[in-house]
Amino acid sequence: MTNTNILISGAGVAGPALAYWLRRHGYTPTVVERAVSPRPGGYAVDFRGAALTVLDRMGILDEVRKYSTTIRDSKVVDSDGRHVVTMPAAIFAGELEVLKSDLTDILYALTKDETEYLFDNSITALDEDADGVLVRFERGEPRRFDLVVGADGMYSKVRALAFGAHADYLHHLGVYNAIFATDNFLNLDYEGRACQLGDGRSANVFSARDNTEARAALYFAAELLDYDRRDLDAQKRLLAERFAGDGWEMPRLLEYLAASSDLYLTPVSQVRMDTWSKGRIVLLGDACACASPLSGRGTSQALIGAYILAGELATAAGDYAAAFASYENQLRDYVKTNQAGAEEVVGMMFAEPPPQEVFDAMAANPPEADPELVTLQNY
Repeated sequence: MTNTNILISGAGVAGPALAYWLRRHGYTPTVVERAVSPRPGGYAVDFRGAALTVLDRMGILDEVRKYSTTIRDSKVVDSDGRHVVTMPAAIFAGELEVLKSDLTDILYALTKDETEYLFDNSITALDEDADGVLVRFERGEPRRFDLVVGADGMYSKVRALAFGAHADYLHHLGVYNAIFATDNFLNLDYEGRACQLGDGRSANVFSARDNTEARAALYFAAELLDYDRRDLDAQKRLLAERFAGDGWEMPRLLEYLAASSDLYLTPVSQVRMDTWSKGRIVLLGDACACASPLSGRGTSQALIGAYILAGELATAAGDYAAAFASYENQLRDYVKTNQAGAEEVVGMMFAEPPPQEVFDAMAANPPEADPELVTLQNY
């Protein structure tokens, strides 16, 4: 077998999932990750259709189900906490929902014994030639790989090195999102609360880990801001200024924000590219096709993409270019649909909520399942 030694940048969802399938097909994956360990915190992520099939084929669907948030409906309240309307869980929680950190822990445990992980490290240069890619790292000696996969998120280092500046591929949707852990101070019982704060701002809190804790998500409308994505204190100050003096539970949420260690602040953006591969380098998940968290499909795209990419490499008889092209061709329409759906959500998120009967109708006809958008082969 040729092209067996493959470097994957990113140990979130896409990277470890790809490592699993590559090992199943006889390849030798190595994963490099800037963080010192699998990252904590983050969103709740949900699965439908084909993504559940991938989890089942990996043999971890039952394990993932153990971590289900079992989230029920979410209530929209006004700035005084009065109930306005109820959003049924069927609209936003998919067929299965778990915390992203629980999923990444499961994927890491599944792969760590057969995959080399290089934590607290990052790629600094990629030098491709006819025989492979020489990769330089922040720490350690250069190493040669047959192929390199960028599964390192919206701000992909691999994409920047191989394809060019982030600005060439990021499409900002005009909204920022921040998420962090809190106590379950609202005594939420497998449910959520959402409040429109006006002036393009909203706050959401949902219970987590069997109601023992919660997650807070803050959204605000803004064009691209200049801040250091690695300066946690600067991000906290930015959010405190944006949400200072607001009603509902914002004073308490800002106290939790000030004490948080897992804050994740990001522009709600999409990655749009004409091609996802260049020579021996290919992108996966948010690195090439981010639909934004508002799509509700980012994790599914990562899992499905990893399955297809590994499968196509395994059936291409060493023709990695053909494998990359087939992988991209199978996912393009799926990604396009997910990105369009996220743009629709942006248009509605700061508006007055619709009447209850509109939400009830949406719950009766939830979003199309993934099999309608992408078909999984048996590799």
